[in-house]
Amino acid sequence: MHDGARERGAFLRWQWQRLKEGVPPDPPAEAFPIVASAVAQPRAARGEVRITWVGHATFLVQIGGFNVLTDPVWSARASPVQFAGPVRLAPPGLAWESLPPIDAVLVSHDHFDHLDRPTVNRLRRHFGPGLRWITPLGYADWFAARGIAPIVQLDWWQSARLSGPGGSLDIVALPAQHWTRRSILSDADRLWGSYAVLGEDGSRLYFAGDSGYFGGFRQIGEQLGPFDVALLPIGAYEPRWFMAAAHMNPEEAVRAYQDLGGRGLFGGMHWGTFRLTDEPPLEPPTRTRTAWVQAGFPAESLWIPRHGETRVLPLAHAQPVDAEGSRIAGTGRAETTGANEPRITGAG
Repeated sequence: MHDGARERGAFLRWQWQRLKEGVPPDPPAEAFPIVASAVAQPRAARGEVRITWVGHATFLVQIGGFNVLTDPVWSARASPVQFAGPVRLAPPGLAWESLPPIDAVLVSHDHFDHLDRPTVNRLRRHFGPGLRWITPLGYADWFAARGIAPIVQLDWWQSARLSGPGGSLDIVALPAQHWTRRSILSDADRLWGSYAVLGEDGSRLYFAGDSGYFGGFRQIGEQLGPFDVALLPIGAYEPRWFMAAAHMNPEEAVRAYQDLGGRGLFGGMHWGTFRLTDEPPLEPPTRTRTAWVQAGFPAESLWIPRHGETRVLPLAHAQPVDAEGSRIAGTGRAETTGANEPRITGAG
């Protein structure tokens, strides 16, 4: 899967296929409406999980008295440059100025639609050295080059604990089936992963990052599930001969939810923001809803968010409702725990 020459050959084959067969056109901008967010300022109430979809894999997760960003991208393009590459189908669903104090950032892997240099620099300038960055193994040099050190690097099944006046929050790095590389010529020398976010108040959230379907979802569910919320990718899956190893299709995402415990809110992500692959951009929600109904899961537990949309889940039950968040003071430090030895060190 990670042989460089083989990957480059497959990529070139895919690009040739796209030239010959074409891809469906982009929908009009109004197909991706921006809705008003319901962000708690400065923090959500204890005993609730509040999630706002910024777009793609970027969420503001307000959980256990902490504010956490996942794979933050506010740039116009998912690209090493801002004059070429995949452009947003919809602007960020949450304006930068509407962000509450951010305690931690979770990075799942190094692809440009998940690790965005301009957004990282902007977060560093805006929130300063108290912001905690949590990554898989191999990212210390990349962040240090941008004036961010130290960061918390985790191997799969290692955890970090965020501590503050409001309590603690455990972040567990978990397996995913994916890969890393910032260019087609660079070395794949960084780890990738997913995360569980576990609040002291009993809240449990799973963020899949990017992943093909694999047996690890069942192991994660058995050891840490079920979750109050599972944020799972439902887009970027065609053509299957090329994408299946690294990206789930909607039917596989529903199966992954079942493996994770089959309870709580399913949040569909990784669609409708950047045009990365060949399926029609509006197809993932339709296929996800069909697969959901066929699997027999309750309609109220499926969330295909609109950009900017917020869901609030009291821990007493899994029904999303509107609620006002209470105010809890800020966070402090992060501690790393776990017996696993790092498998990758000092990757640039």
